[in-house]
Amino acid sequence: MTPPRVRHEAPADRAAVQAVVAAAFGQADEADLVERLHADGEVVISLVADDGGVIVGHVLLSAMTAPFRALGLAPVSVVPARQGTGVGSALVREAIRLARQAGYAAVFVLGDEAYYSRFGFDVEAARGFASPYAGDHFAVLELAPLTVRTAAVNYAPAFAALD
Repeated sequence: MTPPRVRHEAPADRAAVQAVVAAAFGQADEADLVERLHADGEVVISLVADDGGVIVGHVLLSAMTAPFRALGLAPVSVVPARQGTGVGSALVREAIRLARQAGYAAVFVLGDEAYYSRFGFDVEAARGFASPYAGDHFAVLELAPLTVRTAAVNYAPAFAALD
């Protein structure tokens, strides 16, 4: 199986992205989050995994409030038939590369430590940051050395609707 091409989401991809996100999570909540982030203008990087014109994965990075330039990584979605095949990893790696290239200092994620640590996300490094999501699944990836290690960081307001 040839790996899909990771590219920027195009406006024509929106319906397919909605379907991928809903299928990946087995519900519409995360797909609704993606739409709300778009509507609110909070999307900074949105990538799709395109397999011959079929969207099989999606990743989104949205603006965060922090004392440095930071992004929130969520959601990462892969259609169930392609989960575990490297599609999600390819999306996350490219999103991180683009965030670094754009001059962001950090990316935060709320997710499985075993999965996200492979990309350099660190739960311990995130412990000093105050967030409604702080805890054992809240991690940070430093893209540049952070001079502030204890501060409030907040995801875009759309995330509060998931609680």
